[in-house]
Amino acid sequence: MAGWMWLRCVLGPHLQRIHRSPDHSQPEGRAGRRQGWNYKPGSLEKHTDSILGWASVLWSLSYYSSPLLLCYLYRKGKLHGLNSEYLQFMSILEETKKNHTPENKKKLRCYNFDFSSWPSDFSWTEVMHLSNVTALSSPFFSFLTSFLIAHSFGRRMLYPGSVGLLQKAMRPMLQQGQARLIEEFDGQRNKLVACDGNEIDTMFVDRRRDGGQSGKTLVICCEGNAGFYEVGCMNTPLEGGYSVLGWNHPGFEGSTGVPFPQNEANAMDVVIQFAIHKLGFHLSDIVVYAWSIGGFTASWAAMSYPEIQSLVLDASFDDLLPLALKVMPDSWSESYTLKVINFIVCVAQKYGTTLTVRCILCYRGPEDIMSNRGNNLLLKLLQFRYPKIMTDEGIRVVRQWLGASNHLEEASVYSGYEVDDDWCASVLQSYQAERDVLFPWSVGEDMTLEGRRQLALFLARKYMRNFETTHCTPLPASEFHSPWRL
Repeated sequence: MAGWMWLRCVLGPHLQRIHRSPDHSQPEGRAGRRQGWNYKPGSLEKHTDSILGWASVLWSLSYYSSPLLLCYLYRKGKLHGLNSEYLQFMSILEETKKNHTPENKKKLRCYNFDFSSWPSDFSWTEVMHLSNVTALSSPFFSFLTSFLIAHSFGRRMLYPGSVGLLQKAMRPMLQQGQARLIEEFDGQRNKLVACDGNEIDTMFVDRRRDGGQSGKTLVICCEGNAGFYEVGCMNTPLEGGYSVLGWNHPGFEGSTGVPFPQNEANAMDVVIQFAIHKLGFHLSDIVVYAWSIGGFTASWAAMSYPEIQSLVLDASFDDLLPLALKVMPDSWSESYTLKVINFIVCVAQKYGTTLTVRCILCYRGPEDIMSNRGNNLLLKLLQFRYPKIMTDEGIRVVRQWLGASNHLEEASVYSGYEVDDDWCASVLQSYQAERDVLFPWSVGEDMTLEGRRQLALFLARKYMRNFETTHCTPLPASEFHSPWRL
């Protein structure tokens, strides 16, 4: 039996850190330590790690030489070098795989190790609804998928976080961020299996027991193209006191697969189903918050689950093609004249309540405010939802407001058109009460030019919060708000 355990330890996952457990208890031998600690392997484990590291480069050589090396270590008396902490970890891992009880999972969450060895916590097969996952068949996806498949570097440019070298360089930062979420916020790491077989790495922080109103709302975070839940936009709603569920794109850190559009949608779907069926949240309690390209999966969630409370897009954009053309040679531009149908704006126009938080994502530099792609996203959203208000004159005054260089100029434009907030709200509320129809609305068709101007500016200010910063600056918790509702 001892020999079998020894072999399982040699072939077991790489243990990185032992976390302080949520009830502040410690594994045997570490009583009294209030924080987690980085795992220090024994002498044999160091030898094994070295072998396995070389094996990735010289697999055939290590494959044939490992038996000889084991015999050598045995004859030299080195096989007693397994760390007792690793033995305890392997015992807990094996027991959890055999008996997946909450108590065993609680013990296993005290360890940070290779996520490929983590037992599954939730699968799409547990919920019949998932057989109806929406397929992405629009021209946007057929174009993008063919582009990514035909040009392998395209996927890496679009999602640099999926590149192994970048992940390796960021690993100390990611491990530190994960330890903070677990040890300071009692975060729970879970493995979800999507309908395509990809394993999705997630982190859940439960604030419901804190008693605050914010904690009853779950914010699901969708990261950017080089973002990870360990160091990404999860921190913004966490600081605001919300319950938070973060997840990593397919191919990012612990998640398997490749971040192609359908894989992204499948991952988003199993995350929402996990939130409903395992974590116990209602759709009306869920806010989907996205940064940058995370707006794609967030918008897909709003389309597939229109009952969610709200959708918050931070530093997102209205069209992928202009951004892609910026990094392509000029000679390629004619080959990609097919217009990319933007899924983010098409969905945001029709479903749910949307708040766009404007950060800088420019073509020509931060000094050119109107090159911000968030402006285009707002204008397209308003034009779809309120076409009678967003006539040429409505678009003109909103562009004037968007072109303001600071909050004082914004206020000056707003007051210059003498916008009456109470009147605008009453007009919209009356329309909604009388008709109760989905977007687009015909409100404003029998209105004066002055009235349409007021409504255009009123709606623009309600749908967008202007936070002046660089694109990669995290959004402060003070700027994170639930979207406006009539």
